[in-house]
Amino acid sequence: MRDRTTAAFDRFDSTLDPRAYLVFALATLLGLAHHADHVIRGNHVGWPVTPEVNPFTYSLAIYPLVVLGFALSLTGRGGARYWTVVMTAGAAMLVFFHLSPWAVEPPGDVILPYADPLWGYVAFVILLALVGVVLLGAGYSLVLWRRDLR
Repeated sequence: MRDRTTAAFDRFDSTLDPRAYLVFALATLLGLAHHADHVIRGNHVGWPVTPEVNPFTYSLAIYPLVVLGFALSLTGRGGARYWTVVMTAGAAMLVFFHLSPWAVEPPGDVILPYADPLWGYVAFVILLALVGVVLLGAGYSLVLWRRDLR
């Protein structure tokens, strides 16, 4: 017997299971929270908030890719392979720009702009959660893709 959540996806020609959609949606919500944090703390912000085009601007491209991924997956025209590429690229960019030795926006740039350090650490935890969920999404979509290849 199928549960109600799985049954709700039956009306679509979905290529993924509900857990995958949950992980991708959570990553999207955390990404929105992280972008909002950029605007709130006022550093490393670019167009459309300021006239400057910078990595912030380019990182906003993830949202059309996510919408496209949901549309393709729900209609059966895309699936695990698409999400593996998007999530892996997203994880690589997050780690490179925030946690690598070459980070453009290292942890201090996330934590220190806040007058109350607690809010800085909350922002950093959101960033770490985002990185973790995107890595989870990349791994899970890779497992689903490999399963589809069999």
